[in-house]
Order: sequence, then structure tokens, then C-alpha cells
Amino acid sequence: MSNLLNLMAKPGFRSSHDTNTPTLGGVAIFASTIIAYFLWPHSEEIADSNLANLSMVGLTMLFFLGLKDDILALDSTKKLLVQILACLTLVWVGGFKVDYLYGIFGWFYIPDLVSIPLTIFIFISLINAINLIDGIDGLAGGISLIAGLWFGIWFMLNGHFSLASLAFALSGSLLGFLRFNFSKTSKIFMGDTGSLIVGFLLSFFTIEFLRLNVSYRNDPNAFFNAPIIVMIVLIVPIFDTLRVFLVRLLNGNSPFTADRNHVHHILLDNGLSHLGVSLILWSVTIVNTALFFAFHGNISNTLSICIYIAMFFLYMAAAYLLKKRANFVKKRKGLRISPSYSDRPQSLTKRFLKDL
Repeated sequence: MSNLLNLMAKPGFRSSHDTNTPTLGGVAIFASTIIAYFLWPHSEEIADSNLANLSMVGLTMLFFLGLKDDILALDSTKKLLVQILACLTLVWVGGFKVDYLYGIFGWFYIPDLVSIPLTIFIFISLINAINLIDGIDGLAGGISLIAGLWFGIWFMLNGHFSLASLAFALSGSLLGFLRFNFSKTSKIFMGDTGSLIVGFLLSFFTIEFLRLNVSYRNDPNAFFNAPIIVMIVLIVPIFDTLRVFLVRLLNGNSPFTADRNHVHHILLDNGLSHLGVSLILWSVTIVNTALFFAFHGNISNTLSICIYIAMFFLYMAAAYLLKKRANFVKKRKGLRISPSYSDRPQSLTKRFLKDL
């Protein structure tokens, strides 16, 4: 259908592909996830199945939003409003919210006045974080596959089989998608259709994971550091989105301005292939998660957040050095450097911010 209707992603200055490529992979991800999930009976888990079934309302809304955006580009404000409405179907109708902060900076239970906006913020942030890392073959699909498997395994081991079925259904659809995302003859992108629904489901799993682990004081299978775990599992999209937004603001630009400043673009500019970049960032997710479980011990969540922030600044420094190297390589080859640079004379401070 993409070929017949000419629904293609055309190469541009931000593109990492050089040929027109179909963008409706999200249709297959949506269909296969829904079909696989509803193949399994969920009647014995009323609370979990009702919540998972309710998530299909927001999921379907975002499916059609992404589909329209892939065919006819939509205004970012309209997209944001529909995303918020999709989240409210769970938050308002299902009472689905984060109301416990696990002692981070001394905060435990929080009122609805704080918990509802926080829940919507988590949804919107993760949905768009997945959308932003969907810039090269395999990255968004692979990171989401790893996260989906992690949530699915935890849900299954703790008896939440409806939620596990949905997480494994998503992971299976992403595995099938990656087969074609890396194909040389039948390549397809997930498009906004795919990234929006994948981000929505990962947000749903994240918040439900936080809600279910509140019982950690009485349940040996629950985690007292659940917020830190989800931040580690989703470290690549979180760090990349924070860095890109921060750099754009420091440069005096809108945080929503498109550029080639994502870490996957920087690694590509250093000479790595799409597969090579994806493998590196998949490994970052897996290694950081393994190290966390190996060494976290009984560290408080407040201290863990401080360590996480320190890791983010190390990531910023590494991205800065890699971008400097990428532009040095481009200059040697006589290529035009990143569009974020300017030929006008600049102060040292402004040049440093540009280099970030």
C-alpha cells in the first residue's frame, strides 16, 4: 500500500536513509499486538484485564493519530492534545495514576493535584522519547523490544498474566518488524503510527510497574527502587531526549526544532552503520540494567537519582566529544558540518554550546 499510494519517507537533511522508504510499519505493529493479546483468555484477572483492555482505547486513538500524521503531516499542538486525551482515558476513567514516589527526596504518597499531572507527563514524555529515537534502523524497535521483554517477564513472574500477554505481544510484533526494518529489499519504517503506540504501551507498563511495586514493604518480590529500574531500562530514550532538549534550549532554539543532534546521528557521523549504532545502544540498555541489579544493593532512591544525574552528565560529555570528532572527520573529507553550526564569529561560550 505504501508503494501504491506513494506513502514514503523521503530523504532530507535529518534523514539517515538515502532512498524513499515506506512508513506504514506501525500498522502491522498495531494489528499483530492486538491480535496476539486477545488470543489469550484474561477472565481470571479482572482488575488487570480491565485495565489492559481500557488501554486499547488510548492505543487506538494514537494509532489513528499516527496514521494520519504519516499520511498528512499534523500540527504538533494537535498531536499533543490527542496524546493527552488518549492518556486521560486511562487516568480519568481507570483511576490510573502514579500516587507514590518511593521516598525520592523525602516524597512518598502524593495528592491527585500532583499525581495526575505527573502521570500525564510520564505518558507524554515517554511517547515522544520513543518517537525521537526512531531515526535509524532498529533503534526504537530494539530498545522497545528489550523493555517490553523486561516488563513481560516481571509481570509473568508476579502473576499478572494479562499484562504479561500484552507486553509479550508488543515484543513479538517488534521482533517481526525488525526483520523488515533491517531488510535491504523490503525495508519499512514504523513511522509515527508505530512510535506513538509503542511509546504509549511502554508508558502504560512503566506506570503499572510503579503502581504494583508500592507493596514492596510486605512483598519480597516487589522492588523498593522501582522508579530507578524503569529509568535504567529506558535510559537511552530518556537521556537522548533530555540532552537534545537541553542543548536546543541552551542554543536559544525551541526544544521541538528538528536537527541532527541525536546521539544516533552523532554515531552515524562517526562512521558507524545503522546496525552498529543500534547494537551499541541496545548494549547500553542491557549492560546498565545488568550492572544496576548487580550493584544497587540497598542504596536509597534519592542517592540513586543523584547517581543517575551524574551518569547523564557523563553522557553529555561523551556526546560532546563524539560530535567534535564527527565534525573533524567531516572537515577532513570536505563535507558540510552539522547544520547546527554557524560560520559567524562566536564567543567561546556560544561555540561551546553549539559544540554540544
